[in-house]
Formats: sequence, structure tokens, C-alpha cells
Amino acid sequence: MQTASLPGFKEVPSGAPANVAVGISKLGGSSAFISKVGADEFGYMLVDILKQNNVDTSGMRFDFNARTPSTFFTIRADGKREFSFFRNPSADMLLDETKLDCNLIKKAKIFHHGSMSLIDNPCKYVHLAVLRIAKDSDCILLYDPNLRLALWPTAWDARNVLFSYVLQISEDEITFLTCGGDPSDDDVVLDKLFHPNLKLLIVTEGSGDFKGKVGGANVEPFDTTGAGDAFVSGILYKIASDPSIFKDEKRLQKALYFANVCAAITMMNWGAIPALPTKDAVLQFDANRNILLL
Repeated sequence: MQTASLPGFKEVPSGAPANVAVGISKLGGSSAFISKVGADEFGYMLVDILKQNNVDTSGMRFDFNARTPSTFFTIRADGKREFSFFRNPSADMLLDETKLDCNLIKKAKIFHHGSMSLIDNPCKYVHLAVLRIAKDSDCILLYDPNLRLALWPTAWDARNVLFSYVLQISEDEITFLTCGGDPSDDDVVLDKLFHPNLKLLIVTEGSGDFKGKVGGANVEPFDTTGAGDAFVSGILYKIASDPSIFKDEKRLQKALYFANVCAAITMMNWGAIPALPTKDAVLQFDANRNILLL
């Protein structure tokens, strides 16, 4: 068995949906976060960080019998990330439907959700209940699969659930959901994943340009953690500001490029939440390129 020698750990508060909530707030939008954390040091720290970034935490709940989930990740020499998850069960998995703030959901313009809360009950029941409330309230629904296969009972379970909700997806997730399909083949993506109930299907690439669709912002990446969440923050901020962009290809392209710049800036810094950009940072980034993002 190989052993690794690690010089130490750096505390990085993050989590995909929380990253998105903070990202939207830092861009000047309004966001709220619904989850449960442990009544422990990490849980209180995470809620405080959300508050410091002007995220509405009225939907947060504390559990005195379960711990806040933690994840250890390492960045390999080739830039790839490896994750180790500690849950079994963690507080977020035990969110109770009776503790939901339904009014918070009903007044939202957009409901963004991931996949981890769809793995186990009771959280899965809560997730589906929130989706019903959001849909009945005419929220725009955005789903980020954020595939972490190690957390699912089987690959089949993951594929079955993720396929039901897909909207914003990475190349690796396309390959997984289409059982080995080529993510660069538009016919594969459209035939296998797009359906009439989708307003928009976004395929994100790790770095470089959006293939033949929207120009990318090329940067030298330092840490890719949170880059996808920054992208989601950017596009959600733009959609909330102007829902009609779905009907205007040029404005949608500008919105997607704005989101891509959000991701690019995040990759140039360490961590997730601390690296998420403000709107001024995004506009300044491309002011040097003479590109108007407004």
C-alpha cells in the first residue's frame, strides 16, 4: 500500500450550491441557501460565511445529533482533483420536510439544485418537495449534476437520477450519462439529453473555448475548484436580471461569456468562495480586452 506525505491541510469553505449562492450575491444579485449543518464549529462557520457574503440564511437549519459534512480534496501534479467524502450520515442528509421555509422558495425567481441531496432519504424527499413547490411557483429550475460517483450506491442509480434533471452539464458528465458518448458530438448531446421541457442545455468545458458556440476567456489556471459554480452564478445572475435572454441568441451569448469570465477569474485564485468574483472584477477583466459585457 502506498502512503502519502502531506505537509498539511488548508481550510476551504465551499460546497457547490453554497458557492453558487455566494457567487450570485458577490455579483450584486440576491440569493438564499437552504440546507442543514451540524451544530458544530464547521456548521456555524459556514453559516457565518454565507451571512458575511449577504446570502439569506433563513432557510438554514442546525442538527445537534449529526456533524457538518466534510470533504478532503487534493490537487495532483497533472491538475486533476481527488475527493474523499465524510458523511455517514451528515446533517445535510437529514433535512426534514417539516422544517422547510416554503415562503422562501415561493418568492424565488430561480431554483438551483445539485444531485447530492437526491442520493439518500429523507433528504431526497425534501429535495423533491422543494422542486414541486418551486415548479408550482413558476420558478426557473436549474440543475447541476455535479457528479460525485463515489457517493452513489451504483453507477446505474446515479445515471438514472441525474438523467431525469439534467440542464447544466460538463463533458465528463455527458460521457457518463450517454454511456460513453462523445461530448463534442452535438448530435449525441441533443439526441440523448435534450428534451422539450428544457429551456436551455449548457455544456461546460474545463478550460479553453466553448466549442463553436461562445468564446472562452483563456487564463492560466491556478485552482479549478469552484470554477463551474462561478459559471453557474454568472449565468443565473444574468437570467434573473433578464429572463427574456432565452429568446435572444446574441444576449444569451453575452450572458454565457460573462459566466465564462466568472469561471476564469475563479480559476486564477485559490479555493472556491474566496475566489468568486464581484461584478466589477468581471467587467474590469474584459475592459482590457475591449469587450462589453453589460
